[in-house]
Amino acid sequence: MSDGHGKGKVLDIKVADVKSVSPTFHRQAKKLSDALTTLINTLDGYGEPWGDDGPGKEFAKNYKPNQKHIESSTGILVLGLTSIHEALQDMADGHVDNDKLIEGMFTKAKHTPGGDGHK
Repeated sequence: MSDGHGKGKVLDIKVADVKSVSPTFHRQAKKLSDALTTLINTLDGYGEPWGDDGPGKEFAKNYKPNQKHIESSTGILVLGLTSIHEALQDMADGHVDNDKLIEGMFTKAKHTPGGDGHK
């Protein structure tokens, strides 16, 4: 993709670039989802594994009141990454379809020698 330094160019989006970066968002959404599942299952499975010592109490004081918010926010991030993946795929597909449509408009046009191009 362009760095924006070209003359008059704002974006130079290449379908190959969009298609190559899209799976990254899917992979990262999966990794974040797996991490969230591990966090929830591990902590729920162990009860309160952080202990009753000073650091454990400090962790519990900060984590427990925010636990559902952390889980919910992380779920929203997973959905966001998934949405970006899907949007990039749709954008790439739409760009290809648009290029084919435009190409078809120009290849179907016939020029009549000596005519004004209108029928």
